[in-house]
Amino acid sequence: MAALDASGIRYLIVGGKDRPQDLLDLEGLAAHRGSVLGGLPGERQPSQKWFESKLLEELGKFDRSRPVYVEGESKKIGEIQVPEALMARMRASRCVILETDLPTRVSLLLDEYRHFLEDRSALDAQLDCLVDLHGRERIGEWKALAAAGKWREFVERLLVQHYDPAYRRSSMKNYVQLAEAPSARIASADTAAFDEAAKKITDVVRNSGAHLPIQAGEHADVLHDAAPKRA
Repeated sequence: MAALDASGIRYLIVGGKDRPQDLLDLEGLAAHRGSVLGGLPGERQPSQKWFESKLLEELGKFDRSRPVYVEGESKKIGEIQVPEALMARMRASRCVILETDLPTRVSLLLDEYRHFLEDRSALDAQLDCLVDLHGRERIGEWKALAAAGKWREFVERLLVQHYDPAYRRSSMKNYVQLAEAPSARIASADTAAFDEAAKKITDVVRNSGAHLPIQAGEHADVLHDAAPKRA
């Protein structure tokens, strides 16, 4: 599943009974949302070894006759590296694109990262990590919006000026079938919209004949070329 940041993939993955059943939650296993603001409050990331052990355990739970859904992640989720063989299988698989309008994405990101609204010093420290990429002037503008409590404008600027260009640079290069991918729209930030999008995704995948990103009998193989272990 591919989408611009804050498009709602996370809500599909952790949603209710109407969501696709075989979902691989890499961000959940890594305890990180995969972005500069992706660290979870009060929670450390696991070791690489623990991550890979839990990943293998999760892969073993899937029904091998059904598609496996996974977010189109980057190779690194915080400090965790997704095993190279799994990344290669994900990148070669068919994609479905989630389309969400910008105001809805702003609402979703504000909800997911609301802890930063209460801890400006932590937010400023994370924004400082982007100085080399965006320059001090732009980072200062973002900080000023946050300091003034203009949170929707701050998040919109962060999405449009940072997250979206970064996604477009990497996704088309790394996910070779993305250009031909069908799409499903998330119309709003409410539960009913996600239920409808989940139904559309399963229908699209069924009708397109999308194949498993992890083929039957190859669960262990996707970890064979795993990233170097770290304690």
